Amino acid sequence: MLKIDIHTHILPKDIPDFKAKFGYGGFISLEHHKPCCAKMMVDDKFFREVESNCWNPIRRIKECDEHHIHVQVLSTVPVMFSYWAKPNDALELSVFLNDHIAEIVTSYPKRFVGLGTIPLQSPQLAIKELERCMKIGLKGVQIGSHVNDWNLNAPELFPVFEAAAELGAAVFVHPWEMMGTDRMTKYWLPWLVGMPAETSLAICSMIFGGIFERLPKLKVAFAHGGGSFPSTIGRIEHGFEVRPDLVAVDNKINPRNYLNRFYLDTLVHDPLMLDYLVKLMGANQLALGTDYPFPLGELSPGKLIESMPYDDAIKERLLSGSALEWLNLNAEVFK
Repeated sequence: MLKIDIHTHILPKDIPDFKAKFGYGGFISLEHHKPCCAKMMVDDKFFREVESNCWNPIRRIKECDEHHIHVQVLSTVPVMFSYWAKPNDALELSVFLNDHIAEIVTSYPKRFVGLGTIPLQSPQLAIKELERCMKIGLKGVQIGSHVNDWNLNAPELFPVFEAAAELGAAVFVHPWEMMGTDRMTKYWLPWLVGMPAETSLAICSMIFGGIFERLPKLKVAFAHGGGSFPSTIGRIEHGFEVRPDLVAVDNKINPRNYLNRFYLDTLVHDPLMLDYLVKLMGANQLALGTDYPFPLGELSPGKLIESMPYDDAIKERLLSGSALEWLNLNAEVFK
């Protein structure tokens, strides 16, 4: 049974000194302080440690084989989005990252699919790079849950989504720059609480902003099982019904009607939650995602899906069918 992991992250082994090149800081660099291991640094501040499976495709393939994962969808680490940077600098960074992913996909076309990153702080430049991504063999883009002060319903961003729909580009939304971090200084709360809230914010923004209504061909997937959105859809729908004056200002259609209009990955770490998502969304809207190679991801990729008492048709849909549909691909390309 084909298994496609739609949610994995990758970096180039060597990242240029963008701080020196652009004349200001905030960019990620890699400090290779010991074999097969590096520190991700923001200027002189430690961000996280990564191993060689974050940049070495041979090691990735070996680990995929060990977990019986046939295909990974590659995207950059969200901290690389750099929406805060000057637009042309963010474009140059995006081109560098996208060319790296495209090179890996070209070298191992049956094992990897690529998603690019685009400088959304400049929608015009973002569309230009989106178009280039599709030309160099990538199948879409990964974007953040917001772009500086813009939520995903911002009018400035609509042309980017419009271009993605026209190009048949898959869009993967990943939380980043989590809200309320000034009140979440302990217990890793930005990752445990902030990320699920960010993803729900992104979904609600696109629903209530009418993005899905206006662009029926747009194919969007959200990370981490949709964050807190699925468990609060009842509250969201109730708010829509009792306070339409505040909620239904841009789109007057019930938010529950859009549950079949976008995809979620299955990274929920809980069989009860996965079963709830299957019942709420339907297996057709769910795709295996692991957050490889990071520890908050599914450490045994596909194990949760395979442990469920579903028939082979549902498992096949969860493990590859939804991913293929979202990416506009046919399983034959991986044989």
